[in-house]
Amino acid sequence: MKRRIANAVIGSVVVALLLAGLGTLVLTRAAARRTALDELQAQSAAIAELVAAVATPRRAEDGTTQPQVNRQALQRISEAFSVRDVGLLVIGPNGRQVGSLPAGVDLSANEDAIVRGGGEVSGTARGGVLYGAAGRPVGRSIVIVALTGSARSLLGGAGGWFLLASALVVLLAVFVAFRLGGALARPMRDATAVTERIAGGDLTARLPDPPAGQRDELAVLSRSVNSMADNLERSRGLEQQFLLSISHDLRTPLTNIRGYAEAITDGAVDEPAAAAGVILAESARLERLVRDLLDLARLDSRQFALHPRSTDLAAAVVAAAEGARADVAAAGLTLDVRSAPTAEGLVDVDRLAQVVGNLVANAARYARTTIVVEPQVHPDSVVVLVTDDGPGIAAADLPHVFERLYRAADQPRRTESGSGLGLAIVRELVGAMGGEVGVTSPPTGGTTFWFRIPRGPA
Repeated sequence: MKRRIANAVIGSVVVALLLAGLGTLVLTRAAARRTALDELQAQSAAIAELVAAVATPRRAEDGTTQPQVNRQALQRISEAFSVRDVGLLVIGPNGRQVGSLPAGVDLSANEDAIVRGGGEVSGTARGGVLYGAAGRPVGRSIVIVALTGSARSLLGGAGGWFLLASALVVLLAVFVAFRLGGALARPMRDATAVTERIAGGDLTARLPDPPAGQRDELAVLSRSVNSMADNLERSRGLEQQFLLSISHDLRTPLTNIRGYAEAITDGAVDEPAAAAGVILAESARLERLVRDLLDLARLDSRQFALHPRSTDLAAAVVAAAEGARADVAAAGLTLDVRSAPTAEGLVDVDRLAQVVGNLVANAARYARTTIVVEPQVHPDSVVVLVTDDGPGIAAADLPHVFERLYRAADQPRRTESGSGLGLAIVRELVGAMGGEVGVTSPPTGGTTFWFRIPRGPA
């Protein structure tokens, strides 16, 4: 990664310098050409003015008078202007031409008309040579002066400085690229090493926590890796806790069943019917535990179906709660089931009864004296409250009570099975029915579990 970042930065800088250099070269060449043409045009006009001023009249063979120019003086003038070549053409009143323009300079018809009228022109001659031409009247004749030259570089010594500056910029880019690449690659290497340790089973591996105010991608990555490790470590702890709990919950009834069965077989039991009742109760306990495990497995794999039908939701909740009255009474508790107005809706009645039964059974493990089940009817849903007067749930445990395998730190004395599956099943079933679950537990004690089921079309 470090090498790729360095190559990308250095390559970008080199390409940018090349583009800047080529762009500067093209622009300066165009500007130098335009400047040279303007200078040649202005110089040709100046020389034409001088020639017109110093020209002496000479009578030609046809009797006309034409200006005569000293060629040596013209050459010295051209040298003073630092031009490549200078040409002089004198056009008499009868159209006779004396002299010539510089080699390669051919004026177009439009340019010829301009200079004959006393104007100035400039352009490019054959071979890429630049020229400027100007005409001035001398008596009845026209004197045309043409100069040739080339564009001078506008960069001059700046070109060397540009190359030197480019080399320094490339060196700086190399330094920054490797420093930046190292700064970016190091956290990635650290994250890779930590994730490999986590994958190898070391769930205590962590990345250094970034500062609280840091919100860049690397900080988010570090926090995500640490959060993943925390969750995995917590999940392993819950798994170990669950295995210990489920082992106890399985071993205790199995031990009782085996003990009473052996006693009956040996004839050591005075009341076989009572022993059979214990075996039956322990078998029911095992059956409930296995049923919870199977339900949770089906919910996880989505291998279950809902069979909703139109019914009175409030009445279904009351009926499900009444079905648990005997178990609640056997635990020495009072069950207060409150009625509610009719609330027609679509729901899987069996799954709704399972949710209510799990919440009542959970409340029975914590309540001191009373459990209250109260359905509340709303226009679009039914909210069911299951409240107990137990010691309450610690604030640290509240966010986790619906997680599978979770067991609160403070367990009640009266408990039949604390494997932590019932509330997880409640959350999955209510979510599958399109509802939501929650729990509240004030510091003064008591806990209220609630869930909301949408009524749907009646």
